[in-house]
Amino acid sequence: MSDAVGGAATGEPSRDTVGPGWSTPSRLFHWTVAALVLVTVPVGVAMTSEGFDGVRNTLYVSHKGIGVVLLVLVTFRAVWRWLTPAPKLPASIPEGEQRLARFTHRLLYVLLFVMALSGYLRTVGGGYPIELLDALGVPPLVGEMPVWADRLSVLHAFVAYLLVATVAVHVAVVVQHTLFGRTNLLSRMWPPFRSGRS
Repeated sequence: MSDAVGGAATGEPSRDTVGPGWSTPSRLFHWTVAALVLVTVPVGVAMTSEGFDGVRNTLYVSHKGIGVVLLVLVTFRAVWRWLTPAPKLPASIPEGEQRLARFTHRLLYVLLFVMALSGYLRTVGGGYPIELLDALGVPPLVGEMPVWADRLSVLHAFVAYLLVATVAVHVAVVVQHTLFGRTNLLSRMWPPFRSGRS
């Protein structure tokens, strides 16, 4: 029995199909970046807060290293996204919401890239090392620029907070549609590996 018929028989609203969803590479990019952001933002807050003196250096080293990895991953993810079209949203979602979703996705890409890049430029421009790159033998791509480093530090923090707010909206919309709407949007991106049936 189809979902539509089943819904009519039980009195419950039917669930709209969401199609095949995102490809496995897109899902892996998404969840890897999400996990790194989930780690590096709290680390960034902790390393500039009181009460972490004993681990402050470790936090700084970790934050800078994750930032470099994010910069590389976000760049590759953007290229992959440009090369592979996004799966269409279900027709049950109003066009206005679909436009907002596309805008939010683009904004997330921009914020992720600006956050990672500004962090790199602030660190290197301020004359500080990035231990991960030093270990890999990668030289600094820019020279010291202390004035701009201070400005980029402000930009880095502002973008990080804006990113958190945008992610919160993104998650809230997916949860709302998945739990309280008719469309399981989460299934378009989860699990990280797309099954052969989707």
